[in-house]
Amino acid sequence: MGRDRASETRLRVLEAITDSALRELDLDKLFEVLLGRVRELLSVDTVTVLLTDSGGGHLVARATRGLEEEVFQGVRVPIGAGFAGRVAQRRAPVQITHVDQSTVVNPLLWQRGLRAMLGVPMVAAGDLVGVLHIGSVVDRRFDEEEVDLLQLIADRLAGGVGAHRARAERAAASLLQDSLLPGRLPSTEGWSLAARYVPGADSGVGGDWYDVFELPGGRLGLVIGDVVGHGLGAAVVMGRLRSALRAYALEFDDPGQVLVKLDRKAAHFEHSTMATVAYAVIDTATGRMDLSVAGHPPPVLAVPGEPARFLDEAVEPPVGFNLRAGGRRTTTLQLPPSALVVLYTDGLVERRDENLDDRMDLLRGVASAMPAEVACVRLMSELVGDHPASDDIALLTVHHETAPEPHTAVLGG
Repeated sequence: MGRDRASETRLRVLEAITDSALRELDLDKLFEVLLGRVRELLSVDTVTVLLTDSGGGHLVARATRGLEEEVFQGVRVPIGAGFAGRVAQRRAPVQITHVDQSTVVNPLLWQRGLRAMLGVPMVAAGDLVGVLHIGSVVDRRFDEEEVDLLQLIADRLAGGVGAHRARAERAAASLLQDSLLPGRLPSTEGWSLAARYVPGADSGVGGDWYDVFELPGGRLGLVIGDVVGHGLGAAVVMGRLRSALRAYALEFDDPGQVLVKLDRKAAHFEHSTMATVAYAVIDTATGRMDLSVAGHPPPVLAVPGEPARFLDEAVEPPVGFNLRAGGRRTTTLQLPPSALVVLYTDGLVERRDENLDDRMDLLRGVASAMPAEVACVRLMSELVGDHPASDDIALLTVHHETAPEPHTAVLGG
C-alpha cells in the first residue's frame, strides 16, 4: 500500500471506528456497518467475525460480508485448529497466502476461491471474545499497515461485543434469579413466613437463593443457599442445585441425606463449583425441625424467654468436591409456639469495614420471638439500613405462631 493511500486509509478507518453514531447501534447493526466499511476500505472480498462460544473452546461465525454461508450454516472452529483457531490461540495476527484443507478447517473458505487471508484476535478486558478475518480472491500480501488497521477495527468490535455480553449476562442472570425465587410463600396454619432477596450493589446478581416448599405429611422444606461466584454462571448453577434439592427432598425425609445427594450431584456435574446450603424440614403439626447445614452461616433460633442463639452445632463442609461424601449430620430440635428461625446468606452480615463477629452479634441481638414479616423488616433495617450491601442478600424467616385462644361460650340461665 502506497504511503499516501495508507495515510488516507488509516484516517478513514479511524473516522469509521470513532464515529459517535456507532454508540447508538446494537451489536448486529454495529457488525453490519463496520464490516461493510472494512470490506471497502481494505479492498477485500470477505470480512468475517467469529465469536467464542459459552464454553470458550470454539469460535462460531457471527457476522460476515461476502461469505454469508458461514453464518447461515453455523460454522464452528475449534480454538487452536485451522486458520481462525490459530489466531485465537496465539492472540496475534496470522496471515496465509495458501487457502485449502491444509491451512483452514472450513471448506467454505477455499470453495469461495480465497487465495489470501489475514486474521486478528478480538480481545475485551483481557478476555478473548473472537476473531476478525478478511480474505481476498486474488494473490495478495497484507502489509504491516493493513494488519495494524484491521487490529484497530477488531479492538473496536471487541469492545462492542464485551459490552453487549455484559449487558446480556446481567439481564439473563436477573431474569433467571427472578424466575427461580418463590412467587409466593406457602400459607400454613400456625406458621408465618417472610423473605427478602437483594442483589449486591457491586457484584450484581449471583448465586444466592432461598426456597420454601410443601412436602407430604404436613411438612415444610426451607432452603437457603449461596453458590460461589457471581453473574450468569453462578445463577445457572444455583438453578440446577435448587431443582435437584427439590427432587431429593421428595425422595428422602432426612435433610442430611438430601445434602449428601446434592453434594454428589454437584461434585459430578458442576465441576469446580462449591455452594453453601442450609436445609430444614419442619413438621407443622408437632413443631419438630430437622436441620442440616453445609458450610452455610448458622441459622438463628429465638424462643420466648431465652436469648437468641446460633444453630452452629449442625454446620459441616460446603456442597461440592465430595467434601462430605460419607454422610452429613442432621440436628433435630423443637420449635415451641412463638419461636422464630432466621436463615440468611453472608451478604446480610459481611461488610468490608466492619468486624464480622460484631455483625453476627448484631444479628443475634435483633432476632427475637416475633412474626416473620416483622423480623424481616427489623433485620433489614438494622443490618442493611441505608447502606447498600456489596454482596447479594437472601433472608428467610419462619415463625411458629401461638395458637388462638379457644372461644368459650357463655351459657345463660
